[in-house]
Order: sequence, then structure tokens, then C-alpha cells
Amino acid sequence: MNAHTQVPEEWRNWITHNLQRNCDLEMLVADMVRAGFDADAARTAVFDLADRSIAAASIANGTYVHETPRLPSGNVIRLPDRDVRVVLRIERPTVAFLDNVFDTQECDELVRLSAHKLVRSTIVDRASGGAGLTAGRTSEGTYFPLNANAFIARLDHRIAALMNMPIENGEGLQILHYRTGDEYAPHYDYFPPEDAGSRTHLAQGGQRVASLIIYLNDVEDGGATVFPKLGLRVGPKKGAAVYFEYCNSLDQVDPQTLHGGLPVLKGEKWIATKWMRQRRYEA
Repeated sequence: MNAHTQVPEEWRNWITHNLQRNCDLEMLVADMVRAGFDADAARTAVFDLADRSIAAASIANGTYVHETPRLPSGNVIRLPDRDVRVVLRIERPTVAFLDNVFDTQECDELVRLSAHKLVRSTIVDRASGGAGLTAGRTSEGTYFPLNANAFIARLDHRIAALMNMPIENGEGLQILHYRTGDEYAPHYDYFPPEDAGSRTHLAQGGQRVASLIIYLNDVEDGGATVFPKLGLRVGPKKGAAVYFEYCNSLDQVDPQTLHGGLPVLKGEKWIATKWMRQRRYEA
């Protein structure tokens, strides 16, 4: 007699009931096999429903559900035009320090193209969604629309491959300049769902899901990217980048990704930032 490869609704209800009783997963699989189910089909059904049960409990408790990272695995990420080395990787939340994202010439060219058009950096007003100034963000910056020219297009395509997201989901490449004493106080890159001011931004392509901060110069002193809740501090290195994810497929956002730019103590700091959205970004 052939083993059953489809798991009907009554058996899925049986699995759910026994999961609520904290029964051992392998014992449930064995019971189903004895009842005539294919072993692989039984294991898939049991473990899938167990994962859903854990996710549902986490959501009910307000706990962020960690999923498979978007960032490719391995110590070296092979992109179409270069290899990027993973120097540091944290699983929960997904944070990584990546080397060789841009080369020296690319960093210098971004600085050269940006230097003449910098304006004071702003933040999103949580009530209105408009741009506002704050003492906690003292940098100046500019941005390049997606595929603004052949040079920017090359970088945009590389970044999209590295972040494992469609290029059209990316916001324009942001360039920021920090002088001695400048900083960016700890903040979130995602738009707080509970804030009225987030609605306009969420309508432009959904929530931000991941960030890539690329250092465009070596800073003499200070200017590290800090994650206060993780006890993590990553110092600037020209051409290297900090990557982190903070929104899952359930539309949850991860408060563990609170981060900031520590004050530049000597010299200056230049960075490029790419934010990826859930869907195609419409500026």
C-alpha cells in the first residue's frame, strides 16, 4: 500500500492540538508514519506547523520573529563584479561588517560628486512625516537617484546584488558628511508603524527592510557605527560597510537594530547609505 503524501485538514488539526500539548515533534512524525503517511510528508507538515505556532506565539507576545537572512551566507559573497568578504556576522538581529564593497577610486568619486551639493541632514517628523532638523543629527548630505548615471548605476546594481533585493526596491544612494564633532544619535531606520507620520513614507514602497552603510574614508578618530542594544561598535574603514536587517515577512520591525553614528573626534567622515524597501520604491 502506498504511503499518503497529502496531509488532510483533520490531520493538520491533530498536529496543532498535539503541538499545544508540547508533544515531541519526532514522536508526532512517527505516529503519522504508523498511520500510513509518507515520512517526508509527515515531517514537513509537523515542522511547518510547529514553525507557524512559534511565530504566532512570538507575534502575540510582541517578539520579533527572526527569519532566514536576506544577506547571502558564507565568508565571501561573490558578486558579478567583485568578491565581498564578511568580517563579522551576527545572526539575531542580522548584522554584518563587510569588506571590499567599494574600491578606493569609487569612494573618492562619490565624495567628489557630492561635495558641492551638500545640505543639512534632516529626520522624519513622527507626527507629520515631514522633514525636520534635530540637534541629534548634525551631518550634511545629498543623494543620487537610482541609476542617476553610469557610475551610480554600477554601484546600485552591486548593492542590490549584495543586499539580495530587486534594484527597484532601493531608495536613492544617500551621501553623508560628518565634520569633527558631528554625530547621529541612536535611531531606527524603519518607519515606526504606530506613527502617523510614517503613513506617507510607507505608501512609497512599504517598510524599509535593510540598510547598508558604506564608509567612504578612513576617519582619524571616532565616527564608529554603534548598536547600543547589542553592545556592538564598528569603526570606519574605507570601502567597507555595515549591513543590518530589521523587517520580516510578517511586517514586524526589530527594535534591536537601534543604531547611531558616534561623534567624529578628529578629521571627518563620509558615508554612503542604501535603504531597501519591501516593494518598488516610488519617490
